Amino acid sequence: MRKVLSAVLIVLACVLVPLGGLSAWAKYEIGDTGRYVATMAPVAAGPDVRRSIADTVTDGIMTEVEVGPLEDQVRAYVREAVRSFTGTEAFRTAWDAANRAAHESVLRALRGNADRAVTVDLEPVTQQLKTRLTDDRVPMANHIPVAHTEITVLQAQELSALRKGFHVLEFAGFWLPFAATALAVGGILLAVRRRRAVTATALGMALGAALLALATVIGRALALTDLPPHVSRAAAGEVYDALTSTLRTATWLILALGLTVALATWLPDHFARRRATSAAQPPAPAPEPTRVRA
Repeated sequence: MRKVLSAVLIVLACVLVPLGGLSAWAKYEIGDTGRYVATMAPVAAGPDVRRSIADTVTDGIMTEVEVGPLEDQVRAYVREAVRSFTGTEAFRTAWDAANRAAHESVLRALRGNADRAVTVDLEPVTQQLKTRLTDDRVPMANHIPVAHTEITVLQAQELSALRKGFHVLEFAGFWLPFAATALAVGGILLAVRRRRAVTATALGMALGAALLALATVIGRALALTDLPPHVSRAAAGEVYDALTSTLRTATWLILALGLTVALATWLPDHFARRRATSAAQPPAPAPEPTRVRA
């Protein structure tokens, strides 16, 4: 019974490793506004993200102004000016403010009870951009309309299902890693051969971490495949990589730690068995002397 119960606890602990890692990442990394904004801040300097923003903003500006036969030249000039703006401190400040506003709006909606769409007002960003382009004497920049431009971050019909999942993740983000640790310790303490139990637990947790790393790669491929045609896959890939950076680092640390512990507990046991086997073997009989006849 001790062997069976120990094996069951260890298996459950190893199964909870990828689930606990994913839920803890969602709760403490994605679910925290400060960490989310800090994680997204370096993305503003990514070349693909800057290129995507320049294309999107340029298209928006050109739909609001009429320049006649010089449209191509003006478009190229506006695009270069917008791309230059994405490298300034003002843009990075606006980027952080937009991400913070969007994240706080989503969290309020997920933790509340109202079933209405989550939107973010981009007027402050648009005003900063217009001021910068006007100062740089970009053609038609002073005609850019500055209004309360709201973008929908989350549809109302999506809130109900997401709210339930979010509550589960908030609960599991703390308790699943705690449960995995408690089950692993219990399984090792109940084991008849604890050294082997430690080895099995370490290998199981390493396997769980490897599965989580594989799931992260598959999730990236699926997320980029389902994007609308007008969304830059390269820019979305930069955002995905930034958001999952902590998760991937933790996954590789658990994998390396599991393999190290498994090797450290298996090698002494392996050498001890070899020494015991060598000691149990009887010594080889001495060869009889060869007699030479005269």
